[in-house]
Amino acid sequence: MLSDCPSPPTPDPLQIDGQARAWVERTRDAMCIEEMVGQLFIFSTVQDSRDELEPLLALKPGGINRFPRPDLAAFRDATVHTIESATVPPIFTGDIEGGTISYSFATAVPNIMGIAACDDLTTTEALARLVARESRVLGYDWSFGPVVDINHAFRSAIVGTRSFGSQPERVLAQASAYIRALQEEGVAACLKHWPGDGFDDRDQHLVTSVNPLSVEEWHGLFGRIYGQLIGEGVMTVMSAHIAFPAYIRAHMPNAGREAFQPATVSHLLNQRLLREELGFKGLIVSDATGMGGLTGWMERSETVPAVIENGCDMFLFSRAPERDYSFMLDGLRNGRLSESRLYEAVTRILTLKARLGLHQVDPANRMLPLDAMRDALQTPDHRAIATHAAGHGVTLVKDTQALLPLDPVTHRRVVIIAEEGFSFWDGALSRSYEPVLEELRARGFEPRMLDMEQWPTREDTDIILYLVGQEATPSASHIFLDFVKLHGSNRKAMSQFPQEIPTLLVSFGQPYYLHDAPHMKTCVNAYSAIEPVQRETVRRLVGDAPFTGVSPVDPFCGHEQLRW
Repeated sequence: MLSDCPSPPTPDPLQIDGQARAWVERTRDAMCIEEMVGQLFIFSTVQDSRDELEPLLALKPGGINRFPRPDLAAFRDATVHTIESATVPPIFTGDIEGGTISYSFATAVPNIMGIAACDDLTTTEALARLVARESRVLGYDWSFGPVVDINHAFRSAIVGTRSFGSQPERVLAQASAYIRALQEEGVAACLKHWPGDGFDDRDQHLVTSVNPLSVEEWHGLFGRIYGQLIGEGVMTVMSAHIAFPAYIRAHMPNAGREAFQPATVSHLLNQRLLREELGFKGLIVSDATGMGGLTGWMERSETVPAVIENGCDMFLFSRAPERDYSFMLDGLRNGRLSESRLYEAVTRILTLKARLGLHQVDPANRMLPLDAMRDALQTPDHRAIATHAAGHGVTLVKDTQALLPLDPVTHRRVVIIAEEGFSFWDGALSRSYEPVLEELRARGFEPRMLDMEQWPTREDTDIILYLVGQEATPSASHIFLDFVKLHGSNRKAMSQFPQEIPTLLVSFGQPYYLHDAPHMKTCVNAYSAIEPVQRETVRRLVGDAPFTGVSPVDPFCGHEQLRW
């Protein structure tokens, strides 16, 4: 049932004192219209160069999203240049989700699902504090996370390992602990992807995906998750290119195509549902505006001002910054963007900056000296926390052949069939299974990669080890166990080994690969391929440490066949 009753009081996560409020009002009122429009934008950089930054900084954006390259000195120089060039303190944002999105000079931590598999809120909090502290060393003020989507459609290539799992209670508990620690350490958290993903196995990077729940079902699931976390003070929410037709039709029975409008440009979803019904008083940022779920919905000159007019306070990313800036300014001039929304959005942006204390920091002191940065990253304590979590989450899904633990006498000759996967994100860690190979060799195993021209036999192979490593990633459409790629041809894809040679499947990515290989009798899910996870997984395969991970999802995908 829909209700017109007022929302219960919720805290204002952007509450600031009188001095900070005076700074917000003074700074806003001193801006010309062009500067106010600039504040709406968060542009993205991938090169860590001043040349890349110059045309962006000329537009005086409110924030810069950073995808760092491996050179810490270059990363710092570009960040300092941004700070020194700004009249209003810029906010620095990042997709700081762990796993494949870890940065080379920071401590690599498990991804969201790997954290959930530890099933230990103390570990979750410790990791969140680690991430927040190193993020602040790197200059980040705002993390685009955690993801609070639900793993319902197991074929979803975009939710998967970016989610805390399929159980709402687990998602709530994990997200609550993570957000609290992150924000206590001075980094704004961001709930995504509003109004909730995971029931449509399509990807909003490619299409406008759909939340298919009824209004009542939604309130019992995503409404409860967002409502509780809003009540606990999360500072920001990311509005996504996801439609919620049941809610739109509840207010517009004859909505037609408009029932499938992305939340990013939906006044009903952003203003009425999120702000009025759930009582959210923080900042709403759009998801990346170059994604197909938005670009396929309306023409760009209409889209740009519509994002802000319909409730988002900041506009994320642009493939053509000067053009989109002009579209926003034109939208203001022709009435597609109202002055009241511009004023409200800029006030909220500056308030978030003040809430994070950016107005009080001397620009010269905002970044540590380079040597001090290096000393504060990848500290022994941080490495210990990350290594503990990396191992704690590794999950034994099944071992119906009693294969484990492996030993170098019985299983010495190991054939590796591997698919390393790829990373969508710029600056992500390089990918290989060398840590697994090193750990096996150090224990007396003799691993060799599959020779497509010389098929393994019982006479020359003791065990076959499948290693797959694709984490949830944008634009992949579907993630599955591709035997054509793994075995080298369509014909060889039909050949399967488990009945002839002991076979083990280890996933350093998505937890659902058994759906494509139910004949695998032993399966381990490790969720991400970062080095500590690989090494800790081998320790468990050989019995040096116990399996303690608890699967955050059903790895059998609802099919009994997969259990055997």
